[in-house]
Amino acid sequence: MLYRLRNNFRLSIITMLGVCAILGITPFAIFRFVQGDLLAGTVDTVIMLCIVITMSYAWITGDTRRSGFCMAIIACAGGATVASVLGTIGLFWLFPPFITSFFLTPPRLAIIINLSTLLVLMVFNIGFQSFEYMLSFATTAVVVSACAYIFALRNETQRVRLEQLAILDPLTGVKNRRAMEQELKSAVAFHQRSGLSYALAILDLDHFKQVNDDHGHAVGDEVLLSCVQIILKHTRRTDQLFRFGGEEFVLLLPGVDDYGMRSVLRNVYRVLRRDLKCPGGPVTASYGLTLLKDDDTPDSWLARADAALYQAKEDGRDRVAVAGEAEALV
Repeated sequence: MLYRLRNNFRLSIITMLGVCAILGITPFAIFRFVQGDLLAGTVDTVIMLCIVITMSYAWITGDTRRSGFCMAIIACAGGATVASVLGTIGLFWLFPPFITSFFLTPPRLAIIINLSTLLVLMVFNIGFQSFEYMLSFATTAVVVSACAYIFALRNETQRVRLEQLAILDPLTGVKNRRAMEQELKSAVAFHQRSGLSYALAILDLDHFKQVNDDHGHAVGDEVLLSCVQIILKHTRRTDQLFRFGGEEFVLLLPGVDDYGMRSVLRNVYRVLRRDLKCPGGPVTASYGLTLLKDDDTPDSWLARADAALYQAKEDGRDRVAVAGEAEALV
């Protein structure tokens, strides 16, 4: 639960609004029922229940996009309804929805929701004691929305940037080990549900330390970048390449059978062996290759590919070893 809240910003906002609805609206609803104001009490209760239901849907389905949109509509519409029932004092309930709508929906959509709500209030003169009061409230609401828009836009940009930094290797631009672990878990889960075949290859550049020692790390970085570009050029868009660490990479191949797996790796082996070079000459790689089995976990699947890579190195490097086979593929 805490993991989802820490890693899903929109879900955390939806949850916060749901908790606030329970803690903030419930006492008012009870108070109004006790006072005999059944209409206001019923409105508060309906708003609270709608928000709680939407929050529950977000947690159950993980669909925070639709849930966020629905909650923004419910909050703004509910605030307008409260204002129509309670008058001027009800308008204060609209400021929290005006702010949170920017974190529940994309900023441009939040602007539309807020301005539409404000327009309805002004056209039907809901809760305003005078025209001057209406203009004051409208100005305040626009300023609050504009500030929230700027903050939300900046926050979204930073969030996307941080997400990219968290999953991308800064040198090569491909996904890193953390992202690989998540993708392997997803692949295993999808295979168990649908039966889609997956293959996994680990490749390690041969004698890469010697490249760094003889020509410097700048040349070594260029070799790594070239390696990535060559592999991406000769694999499908649906295939995923990860930097596992140092000079080691992992290639995830969805939807390939045993024959397809071998064909792809033969081609990668051939072009990499032909095109990957450093000032000292060609740079080769060793490969470990395996298909996903029905009883595999991400760890067992990766371990089997790693064992095949170890076998390729033990057999002299510059070859492709398939897990469970004594002879190298190439």
